[in-house]
Amino acid sequence: MRIDLLVATAALAAVLPVRADAQSAVERMQPLLPQVTAWRRDIHEHPELGNREVRTARLVADQLERLGLEVRTGIAHTGVAGVLKGSKAGRRLVIRADMDALPVTEEVDLPFPSKSTAMLLGVASAMATMRGDLAGEVMFVFQPAEEGAPPGEQGGAPLMIAEGVFKDFRPDALLGMHVVSTLPVGTVALRPGGAMASSDTFRITVHGRQSHGATPWLGIDPIVAAAQIVTHAQVIVSRQLDINANPAVVTFGVFDGGQRFNIVPDSARLEGTVRAFDEEMRVQALASLRNVAEHVAAANGATIEAEIPVTPGSNPVNYNDPALTARVRASLETALGKDQVQEAPRWTAAEDFPHLGRSVSAPSVYFFVGATPAGRDPASVPGNHSPRFFVDEGALAAGSAGMLQAALDFLGTASDD
Repeated sequence: MRIDLLVATAALAAVLPVRADAQSAVERMQPLLPQVTAWRRDIHEHPELGNREVRTARLVADQLERLGLEVRTGIAHTGVAGVLKGSKAGRRLVIRADMDALPVTEEVDLPFPSKSTAMLLGVASAMATMRGDLAGEVMFVFQPAEEGAPPGEQGGAPLMIAEGVFKDFRPDALLGMHVVSTLPVGTVALRPGGAMASSDTFRITVHGRQSHGATPWLGIDPIVAAAQIVTHAQVIVSRQLDINANPAVVTFGVFDGGQRFNIVPDSARLEGTVRAFDEEMRVQALASLRNVAEHVAAANGATIEAEIPVTPGSNPVNYNDPALTARVRASLETALGKDQVQEAPRWTAAEDFPHLGRSVSAPSVYFFVGATPAGRDPASVPGNHSPRFFVDEGALAAGSAGMLQAALDFLGTASDD
């Protein structure tokens, strides 16, 4: 490895102050940081795409078994879940990490530039040493295919649910986190309510009637109809949704029709995405899009075939329960310091994490961990899915300590009344 782990540990320690209270989360994580760093580098020197995380799953399962957890493997192809039981009955908590890589050719000058599951392995390691002091149980979920399953396959959180990840473990709450370029290293951010948008893909095929371009009146032009659908759909957000309450997005990313310059084709195809931060607005936007497509097509004498939305593959709003968010924020401030915890802006990116909480009607919180090196402007650095996205490894310290504190505060100790 390029950087000696002792040097890396010292650098990570410098990111966060060690608080004075005995055995803080930062102090508990400190001796584990060299191993967390090593896991992170190992996993990202061997990236694996969705439903193909075989090596990563084996590494995770082996470590959880060494910690003495009850481990299940092969959930949703390569998913892993490990349960740690405290010495006294209490609440049940789920902490989830994703395992899959993106099909991006990375351009930064490092052999280990991507994000990882290493932080959650570190949290599991720290909590395993405390099982005698813990009340309740925690399930560590390592999920495949968060970025989407390969074409023709199912995967991710919905498939883990379908295959019974919570069959014998009904959680009282769920926590998740993700590193982001939009925050400086050492900081975290969260917000109550809709934190990340819902994500729905749509596909609309407009059927007309082919004719020669010189005599278009003898046909029905699906390109003109499709263009009017794209144009008229812009009023969904600007005139039909209450954007004073929450923002929303309707984007067309594919417009495909015709093969020759002088032929009116039989059909044209549109594809795109709808994003919302409120479930009622999400439903309204999708219904409005279908209404626009059907009536605009009919006005042109055309018909449509529509998948609005395309399923499977939709993700609900990533909604942070307000009461649980307040508790988690207090924990993060305890671990990292009040000045290191920010209010996150809404993010129109989407996640399949909310499927997990919705499946068991349990509250959840998802927070963000800063990964941009000190001295660099987070607004100007490459984003998460850029081939030049760079993770400052100080994020491992902040994320692990913050999540550990949140988990310990939620579960409590065996001595609590």
